[in-house]
Amino acid sequence: MKSNPVNLREMLERVLSYNPDVTKPMFTSMEYCVRCGMPSSEEEHALDEIGICITCQSQEQKMHMNWREREKMLEGILTQYKGKGDYDCIIAISGGKDSAWQMHVIKNIYGLKPLAVTFNQNWHSKVGRRNLEWCLETFDVDHVMFTPSRSLVNRCARRSLEAIGDACWHCHMGVGAFPWQTAVRYKIPLMIFGESVAENSCKGSYESLLDFNEDYFVKVSAKVPTDEFACDYIPLRDLAPFKLPSYKEIKDTGVIALHLGNYMFWDGEKQTEILRDRYGWQEDDVEGTYKRYKSVECIMPGVHDYTKFLKRGYGRGTDFSAQDRRAGLMTRDEQNEIVREHDAKEPDVLDYYLEITGYSKAEFYSIMDDQREKVGRLSKEEIVAALQDYKKRHSSDDMAKRNIRPERVETVEALNHSAKSATRSK
Repeated sequence: MKSNPVNLREMLERVLSYNPDVTKPMFTSMEYCVRCGMPSSEEEHALDEIGICITCQSQEQKMHMNWREREKMLEGILTQYKGKGDYDCIIAISGGKDSAWQMHVIKNIYGLKPLAVTFNQNWHSKVGRRNLEWCLETFDVDHVMFTPSRSLVNRCARRSLEAIGDACWHCHMGVGAFPWQTAVRYKIPLMIFGESVAENSCKGSYESLLDFNEDYFVKVSAKVPTDEFACDYIPLRDLAPFKLPSYKEIKDTGVIALHLGNYMFWDGEKQTEILRDRYGWQEDDVEGTYKRYKSVECIMPGVHDYTKFLKRGYGRGTDFSAQDRRAGLMTRDEQNEIVREHDAKEPDVLDYYLEITGYSKAEFYSIMDDQREKVGRLSKEEIVAALQDYKKRHSSDDMAKRNIRPERVETVEALNHSAKSATRSK
């Protein structure tokens, strides 16, 4: 059968658009911000007339904002709610650096009495579990936590891949819904969150903020509302933890939510140093990146960011190196080398993800092929070329593969193993 030379040429161009030069961006078929190197496949990515992305523009805005004036606005809001009920506000905490910083600011600087609220994604790492307990004890706060069952988490993780193209819908939706549920139930009308969406995202700028209402987390991360996420193996009844209160309940309670990052100058690196050096918050290795603080509380960021690479051609190595380039801490060539070391690496925790969802590795990659086609920025050939190049340059990595499991699962399995060993020895 005679081949079509046009189709063959297009296929070759797609393959060749992956650039194996480690000092250059991966894909010549995409545009990259001239300042930070974020690619055009980023969600809502847009460049101005000189090639600078929305996030870089936001950082320029940030440098010219009157932060003293905005902190006075924050102080005025907090004063309105201080001492009016059993608790002054809700702070959503996870064990991560941002929520620990929120606690430091609200409790130690402004002197409010917060109720700490945790949606436990049930994927806590050992360090994450330790940091959560540390946060509660260090800042001496009352705490409410919801933990979905292991089987529900596993089913949601399976459904999440086909619904939104990553593993983490239950976390995206849970961290939004559960604090709203708690605010309505306990009649606490003020909720405090951390980093502004404008800080490291094209979904809003400091001059044009995304409304922080009850639908915020659906728009920013969950993408699919709870009633649409239900399926034949996850009835809507099981998704009660992820349902937002009704608009009437929220209005009747008068709940408002705010990001501290919209009212005070946000510097995640400096904040982490303060939490670590002054208080004892712990860092740890995080799959998919070279920084040791973001998402340290969870075992699953490796899968989350790897699926982003398979869909959009970049992962957390790109995210963090773009932040460092904006801050003047990294050159373009250094960024490109770091991106090659992290973004295309298949995470060790993928084995656990496949185990709990029942997907085979072939099914996982097939679903991600479909997700990438929906995005429409990169071809399968381009991604395959990147994956193959990474494996070629890191052929010995599989020898050191880790068995990553949630802290609770690991603890229970160790206890069961000890009990069985004790029984055998009798």
